[in-house]
Amino acid sequence: MSIDEQQTDQRVDEKVARQVAEAAREQSWERPSFAKGLYMGSFDWDLIHPHPQPEPEAEARGVAFMAKLREAITHIDPAAIEREARIPDEAIRALREVGAFGMKIPVEYGGLGLNLADYGRALMLVGTLNPSLGALLSAHQSIGVPEPVKMFGTEEQKRAFLPRCAAGAISAFLLTENDVGSDPARLGTTATLSADGTSYSINGAKLWTTNGVVAELLVVMAAVPAHELPDGTKSRGGISAFVVEADAPGIVVENRNAFMGLRGIENGVTRFREVQVPVENRLGKEGAGLKIALSTLNTGRLSIPAMCAGAGKWSLKIAREWSNARIQWGKPVGEHEAVGKKIAYIAASTFALEAVFELSAALADAGMKDVRIEAALAKLFSSEVSCTIADELLQIRGGRGYETAESQRARGERSVPVEQLLRDLRINRIFEGSTEIMHLLIAREAVDAHLKAAGDLANKDADLQAKAKAAMVASGFYAKWLPTLAVGSGLLPNSYAQIGRLAKYLRFIERASRRLARHTFAGMATWQAGMESHQVFLGRVVDVGAELFAMAACISRVELMRTQDPLNADSAELLALAFCEQSEHRCETLFRELWANSDKTDRKLSTKVLAGEFAWLESGIVDASEGTGEWIAPWSTETTRDRRRPYGN
Repeated sequence: MSIDEQQTDQRVDEKVARQVAEAAREQSWERPSFAKGLYMGSFDWDLIHPHPQPEPEAEARGVAFMAKLREAITHIDPAAIEREARIPDEAIRALREVGAFGMKIPVEYGGLGLNLADYGRALMLVGTLNPSLGALLSAHQSIGVPEPVKMFGTEEQKRAFLPRCAAGAISAFLLTENDVGSDPARLGTTATLSADGTSYSINGAKLWTTNGVVAELLVVMAAVPAHELPDGTKSRGGISAFVVEADAPGIVVENRNAFMGLRGIENGVTRFREVQVPVENRLGKEGAGLKIALSTLNTGRLSIPAMCAGAGKWSLKIAREWSNARIQWGKPVGEHEAVGKKIAYIAASTFALEAVFELSAALADAGMKDVRIEAALAKLFSSEVSCTIADELLQIRGGRGYETAESQRARGERSVPVEQLLRDLRINRIFEGSTEIMHLLIAREAVDAHLKAAGDLANKDADLQAKAKAAMVASGFYAKWLPTLAVGSGLLPNSYAQIGRLAKYLRFIERASRRLARHTFAGMATWQAGMESHQVFLGRVVDVGAELFAMAACISRVELMRTQDPLNADSAELLALAFCEQSEHRCETLFRELWANSDKTDRKLSTKVLAGEFAWLESGIVDASEGTGEWIAPWSTETTRDRRRPYGN
């Protein structure tokens, strides 16, 4: 095959991949979205203020469950989970007894019926004991069987599977494959409909199946080949979702994976060989699998911000205690400005982490807003900020931060697992959409109105006539929209005066939102169809929006606390003021780097690196990696063994 032919194939593959991803998106915006408005220059404070509040009955259920959960986990030894790299059976039983595996499942199906806010607070609680516990529960309920069945299952499917999950039948979500991460168009696992139309035969392999080693139920994404229906018509097939019994013949767990963090999670490689699944176990229609997966993730992603907020709270506690106790040069290290600056960042950012989670969850619970961008921003912001917090805490703790808790205990000191925190949190920047993928996902939603207005102007394959026609349509849209970006309430010195000292930051958010929209338009006008290839530019646009959303969440939370927790409202205001000031500086840097950056040089350099032009720079080292064989060892039907370990039997 010639180079030109290879490039053509690559473009076709890219086009198909984008078509698959685009088809899985929710195409319409039937409810208002606060975060989407930020990217379009529309700051609507009324969409998040007053801060949404739960019904009293729901709030009471959450408070009662949290008390039971706190009691249930008091006897779990987090150090043992880290040391033995597994969650003990007795810990699983304790969680089952209080209904922790059915937190989000409706009461009529045997669950607790908690809202997203209380579910997240529960994950925060268990996650600060040991993050592997939070990963176990969230993988089961946020993306495992309960959520997609609750959202897309038939009544028969709900009655068949939800009570089992609520009672503690652990579930897992299987999408990723050895050669498929964020590009599901290349999915290799297939589900072939039987001749009589009663079952599917699943073949393939799934990688990094969190909970898969111990799961009783699986949600499996598989590609259904196009086929003929009993009535003689054709089905296009497509990626579909199936609920599969984990002990079905033909399923083999071939490896239990180990990672730098979350040592207690049961994560493996799962192989399917002619696994028979009744057609009644398919969720939704054929080809609806990706839409189901993405819809599940819209709110499922909020589990990560909840646990990140918990990590921030724990980090703040440790930083405060250590910085008061450790004396250097005649005074506590926290009183030295270099350390104090880190403490201020940890405190302000922790307040923001909790505010972002609480607002996003409350908006989702209220059901009146579209929160797909809010949830994605919460995941992106929280995963990045919590890692920075943990790194700053490690620096404050110094050598003890780098030392394991087990080693500290052996020396007779208090064991504080800071290095474990950093290892455990790091996966959140990859879980459920890496930072880079989240940038692209949010950017796609944020510029949706531009793409619709631009039409064929943003289509690489459109001809000149189509582009000329699209230009006429786009000019009409922008003629109406651009003037709205010129002025706004953020220019009025007394706007939002009722908010007090934080009013100036609401004015900043409003001005920055319009400014961000102008820059986004400039990017669209400059690159048109090439906009999508400027991923770093889009990433900065998304990051500005994330900062603005976090600032707004902090201010909304302060206003809520003025009525619900007036004793702490003033200190909360100081935390919000500090965060907003820090965030404003970060926004200004991002705005400046939209156009003044090294992106062009970096692209040139990376291309030459990939071409091997700088291989000489790699000399003088020893590469200790194995470097042989496939990334996953070849399957062997003769030597593999089932490594599934049922929990709590």
